[in-house]
Amino acid sequence: MGRRKLEIKRIEDKSSRQVTFSKRRNGLLKKAKELSVLCDLDIGAVIYSCRGKLYPYCSTNSLSEILQRYHSRTETDAGPSSQSCETQAKYSRFLTCEELLQVVERELEEPSTDDLSVADFIHLEKQFETALIQARATKTQLLLKSISSLEGKEKLLEEEKMLLKGKIGGSKTKIPVIDLNALPSEE
Repeated sequence: MGRRKLEIKRIEDKSSRQVTFSKRRNGLLKKAKELSVLCDLDIGAVIYSCRGKLYPYCSTNSLSEILQRYHSRTETDAGPSSQSCETQAKYSRFLTCEELLQVVERELEEPSTDDLSVADFIHLEKQFETALIQARATKTQLLLKSISSLEGKEKLLEEEKMLLKGKIGGSKTKIPVIDLNALPSEE
C-alpha cells in the first residue's frame, strides 16, 4: 500500500506546523549533505523559521565563500548582453551577497531562546555571572582609584591648611597686641 498524496497547503495547527517544519528541514539538510557528498558539490542553504531563527547549512567551510561565488556568477551572467536586463530583473528580488552575508552574520550572533535546552540556559547563566563579576571588578577598581585620588586631594588640602595657619600665626606675632584692660583710664 502506498502513501497517500499530501495536499500542499499551510498547516493551520501551530504545533503540527512546527513538527512538520523540523522534520522537513532536517530532511532537506540531509538531502543537501547527501547530494554534496555523492556529486562532489558545494551546497549552501539558508532557512528561516517563522519565528525568525536561522538554520544555515554549508557543505564547505564557508557559507560566505559560496555566496561570493554565487554573486560573482550572477555578475558575469549579467554581462554586456541582451540578457542582462532579463537577468537583473530575474535576480532583483534576491538579496545582494553583502546583504545576505549581513543577515546570516546577524542571525548567527543573535541568540534565540526557542530551541535552547536547560544546559544552554545554564551556560548562558554562567556567562552572565562571569560578565557581572568582571563589571563589578571594574567598578571596584574605578571606585578605589577615585578614593585614592580624593585621599591625595585631602592630603594636599591639609598641607595647604597648615601652611595658611602658619602664615596667619606668623602675621599675628608681627602685629602688636594691645591689651585694652592695661590702658590707664582717664577718670
